[in-house]
Amino acid sequence: MMKLDTKLSHLGRTPVNTPDTVNVPMHRASTVLFDSLAQLHETQRRWEADEQIPTYGVFNMPQALALENAVAEIEGGYRAVTFPSGLAAVAGALLAVVKSGDHVLMTDSCYGPSRRFCETFLNRMGVETTFYDPLLGAGIAALIRPNTTVVYAESPGSHTFEIQDIPAMAKAAHAKGAVVMMDNAWATGLFFNAFEHGADLVIQPATKYYAGHSDVLIGLVIANEKTWPQLKHSAYQLGQRASPDDCFLTLRGMRTMGVRLRQHQSSALHVAKWLQTRPEVGRVLYPALETDPGHRIWKRDFIGATGLFSVELKPCSDQQLAAMIDGYELFGLGYSWGGFESLAMPADLRDGRQHRWQGGALLRFSIGLEDPDDLIRDLEAGLNRMAETNG
Repeated sequence: MMKLDTKLSHLGRTPVNTPDTVNVPMHRASTVLFDSLAQLHETQRRWEADEQIPTYGVFNMPQALALENAVAEIEGGYRAVTFPSGLAAVAGALLAVVKSGDHVLMTDSCYGPSRRFCETFLNRMGVETTFYDPLLGAGIAALIRPNTTVVYAESPGSHTFEIQDIPAMAKAAHAKGAVVMMDNAWATGLFFNAFEHGADLVIQPATKYYAGHSDVLIGLVIANEKTWPQLKHSAYQLGQRASPDDCFLTLRGMRTMGVRLRQHQSSALHVAKWLQTRPEVGRVLYPALETDPGHRIWKRDFIGATGLFSVELKPCSDQQLAAMIDGYELFGLGYSWGGFESLAMPADLRDGRQHRWQGGALLRFSIGLEDPDDLIRDLEAGLNRMAETNG
């Protein structure tokens, strides 16, 4: 059996009905032509039988099909569909499963836009959401109602990096007939196989590590065999798909993902350990550190860590924080993460979390592919500016 690094290089290069080339030839098309009415009917029959055959530009076109099949195998699932962004993938996964009158359990440490989608769009549909403590583990069984259709996990948690006990939660959810969804953006299938740990649907905001170059917006939802029919038909009805160009760029980024993730991990660990020595830092929230509260479960379930973590700063003023961040030379100030460049972003936890963050100000870092010693010099200069600024 091929190892993951080999799969990254070879999967998704020869989709159905294309020449055998190193990269999939570009197909920008909406309309698929048929030679006869008989072929049209036969193609429709084969599509309904779940064959991977193109019928129209939103389904089974070469670039998307190549990417979907590759990501499904990397993540450990059965089949996948693309969406035009990570948030669209979150929405598409939930809409494939829920209906009016249902109840969703969503981790309180989820990606902010996922929370807002539940609180607004799903609420208008008559779907109720309860945001649970991410550290509940098997205790989530007590929150599952007869109408609970989804238990949604994100591990580590957004900004605060709680590691969830996915196997224990999945066992409890499946015992009550609920579907387990997981946002696996941080670890990807390279460092955490969510399906092996009990997930039924995995959301992959491939804008981040899969594409890896900060030039694509794209998401995927990967299903196991049980949930695939629901996902397939819901995605078709929604009509939201990634463009051929974005699929092409994501496939190209995927080829180097193994190399990049190992560098992100090495550099992030180096920088995180240095930050632990600084007097301005209260603690570093990074599951790969032995001091992190989630380290035990991370070590049990994950095989690696990526380049994203948060730092809890000791008390400082807004002016001091601005002096530190505004003067960075290598760390950009911007949303998203997972690209080749390093980013810093204050974490705003005033987004309706019900299980409140009890610590101080958080600053999230995405460690890119720069030399980590250069990044440390930039961070050190920032901390010095903070100390020199009157609060």
